[in-house]
Amino acid sequence: QPIGTLAAIDKSQAELNYDQVFMRDFVPSALAFLMKGEPTIVKNFLVETARLQSREKMVDLFKLGQGVMPASFKVHHSHPTKKTETLLADFGEIAIGRVAPVDSGLWWIFLLRAYTKYTRDSSLAESPHCQRAMRLILKLWLSEGFDTSPALLCADGCSMIDRRMGIYGYPLEIQALFFMALRCALSLLKDSNDDFVYQITKRIKALSYHLHSYYWLDFQRLNDIYRYKTEEYSQTALNKFNVIPESIPDWIFDFMPSRGGYFIGNVSPARMDFRWFCLGNFIAILSCLATGEQAEAILDLVEERWEELIGEMPLKICYPAMENQEWQIVTGCDPKNTRWSYHNGGSWPVLLWLLVAVSVKLGRPHIARNAVELMERRLAKDDFPEYYDGKTGRYIGKQSRKFQTWSVAGYLVAKMLLDDPSNLRAVSLEDDGHIREPVLKRSNSCPG
Repeated sequence: QPIGTLAAIDKSQAELNYDQVFMRDFVPSALAFLMKGEPTIVKNFLVETARLQSREKMVDLFKLGQGVMPASFKVHHSHPTKKTETLLADFGEIAIGRVAPVDSGLWWIFLLRAYTKYTRDSSLAESPHCQRAMRLILKLWLSEGFDTSPALLCADGCSMIDRRMGIYGYPLEIQALFFMALRCALSLLKDSNDDFVYQITKRIKALSYHLHSYYWLDFQRLNDIYRYKTEEYSQTALNKFNVIPESIPDWIFDFMPSRGGYFIGNVSPARMDFRWFCLGNFIAILSCLATGEQAEAILDLVEERWEELIGEMPLKICYPAMENQEWQIVTGCDPKNTRWSYHNGGSWPVLLWLLVAVSVKLGRPHIARNAVELMERRLAKDDFPEYYDGKTGRYIGKQSRKFQTWSVAGYLVAKMLLDDPSNLRAVSLEDDGHIREPVLKRSNSCPG
């Protein structure tokens, strides 16, 4: 039975783990199958990954939490003559850096909701094994601790921004996906009186408040941070994370336009990561974490900084790149994450579907069309590479695999969203009016 798509088919380079089915890589493929009217492979994928979740997960002598979903899996032909097959999953125990994927469980819930919404068939989501899988994820992600933040604490390299890129702690990408997954789970849990519903509702409001209060950045907010006082002690402190104004990087003052804004990459004690992260900001729009006003501001920023964020090949995974001593210290001299390459400011074609989705949602499809036209000039001719290098994405990535499945799938989903905007229902949520505290509401609500 079809249960997924391989990460890449590139016989000219070493396979490594590109011959596996990755959770996050399969998401755009799954969306393409749903929009094409072929949901069976998506259903099989959700069922099989739920089964893999239930396995005992060991890294050395340490047992991982029950709710952890695999980063990837592959089909193992254990006995050729008997034609028996088993699935071998990676929960981080064989991954580069040995980091467990925090985002896999979040993407699984997102995909279950997309399948349910698109097929109008709730039987899979309501089945005991899917309800159990979702509860295990929520139990792990909502567990109480001694953290003072409603954001999800996680390690570097646990999401699409791979290897060591200095996004440990509370990276935006995970927080936006966390918010999206919580909202999806609310619509999927079978028992509306479940304690999880109460926990999720409380967490959604707290997370929304936290991200709006501390992660949102525009010209006025940047000016406020620039004038921060330090060493404030009290409930009324404005500089709650004790950010030293001198730590603000020089590039942000030129990058921030007077019109536009975005959610920054990270906030933690004495540290604000001012980098632009594409996935986190676009998921914030699709999940209605961003208000209507903020959603428009994010697209305003994309238009104002088109050369920096889009360039010659959409789309920058983050901006700007780390260079020189900063690159050495933060990445550990990672030769793959050199400046403007891979996860360090590289351009990733798969991200196109997200740009198109938010452009269609906000009624600004011209942004999407301009990006698609740029991509169509080269993507197929270059054999659908994984990523591009260079400040404007001019060069095929030096270690980029070709015939990368999600580069193809991201383009297909983008085209289907433009051709039929009703496909947006699979990936976009509507504002239900209860996800923000009244003090945070804006005059413009998030478009449905």
